[in-house]
Amino acid sequence: MPLQVGPCDPWPFEPCCVVDDYDPADVERWTRVSSQILWALSGRRLGPCPVTVRPCRRSCLDSAPVSFQAGVGTGPWIPYIGVDGIWRNASTCGCKSDCSCGELCEVYLPGPVYDVVEVDVDGEVLVPEAYRVDAAGQLVRVSGGCWPTCQDMAEPSGAPGTFTVTYRWGLPLDDAAIAAVSELTCHLLKGCNPGSCGCKANRNLSRVTRQGVELEMTDPTVLFSQGRTGLPVVDLWLAAVNPYQMTSPSRVYSPDFKRPRVTTWP
Repeated sequence: MPLQVGPCDPWPFEPCCVVDDYDPADVERWTRVSSQILWALSGRRLGPCPVTVRPCRRSCLDSAPVSFQAGVGTGPWIPYIGVDGIWRNASTCGCKSDCSCGELCEVYLPGPVYDVVEVDVDGEVLVPEAYRVDAAGQLVRVSGGCWPTCQDMAEPSGAPGTFTVTYRWGLPLDDAAIAAVSELTCHLLKGCNPGSCGCKANRNLSRVTRQGVELEMTDPTVLFSQGRTGLPVVDLWLAAVNPYQMTSPSRVYSPDFKRPRVTTWP
């Protein structure tokens, strides 16, 4: 998956403050800023983003030993030595899982997968009924065929001999996320003065001494270092969706695992 530095689009903004007196360009700008801040603080997982990948189909050798078979199935075969020292052939047309009676033809899509936009095989777009997505991120062929065992990576997407999947990844934005980004946007807008904009620190009162009129304000930098803002809706939402203050989605890496190829330029 390519490095992503922010949400694909600004999150929906439902004003919880009066915005008629502000320049629409300022409102749009601070909505983008708020979206990027909350996207990062919530673990960089929200907001479905489109991505196009050139997958590598799952090989049965990746799931040994349950996928090894002798004399069953069709397609290419790979010889291997079993634990008993006997040579056998492994089919690469599909793979068995612990809960499947037959072989499944599938490819892995880094997720979370929100939905599949398009699957193109040899320049032909498949109908949605030809595949499904199983958790976590397994694109399964259900139309009786199988995914290509290889493809011509030198050709552009959609050309004959290629295999391309376009899908959206990321968790959906719910009402709580929209409420949080709206509150933060309004807070940032309140720091705007004619001709310039900026964020006023949310100076929360932590202690009051009456007769000496002594006020003690919470240091906002302490809140910021803890991944919090001092805004009630925003912080409640962050505590709910990212209680352990994760900075990115969890991933498992293996030198033997083939990840889909993503073209980043041009």
